[in-house]
Amino acid sequence: MRNGFYAQILDLLENDANTAIEDIALMVGASQAQVKEAIEDMEKQKIIVKYAAIVNREKVTADDAEALIEVKVVPIRGLGYDDLAERIYRFSEVKSVYLMSGTYDLAVIVRAGSMKQISQFVFEKLAVLDGVTSTVTHFIMRKYKEHGVILTAREQEERLVISP
Repeated sequence: MRNGFYAQILDLLENDANTAIEDIALMVGASQAQVKEAIEDMEKQKIIVKYAAIVNREKVTADDAEALIEVKVVPIRGLGYDDLAERIYRFSEVKSVYLMSGTYDLAVIVRAGSMKQISQFVFEKLAVLDGVTSTVTHFIMRKYKEHGVILTAREQEERLVISP
């Protein structure tokens, strides 16, 4: 029951982290005390790491820039990819780091004040790290959907109904 119960709560919180405990309790068929205890347990175990807002930055500022950077690396003997990933995720510009399968090893998501700042980050900090053999930077031009949320819904055209 615990894993299924936790999964139900996690699904609800992932969809909306502001869902009230009493609403979650109703939806999963448990008491508020059980839900509160489960959430606290998941926070303690670092299953729930952080509650965050999804921000449509295009509506806030046009100046920020984001990029996905493909990074090829030579893992350090005895440390694997983890050591290099840690050195990368410690940079303040880095928002996410993923170990990937395919043609590159790490996917790095970065954000900075401008494309130029991202470029400087790549050639001054990232590309010069021991173990990094190459990078490919893809600037994110527009986000359409993030974490299941559509950010750029088209406006509905209002047409007049014409009848014969």
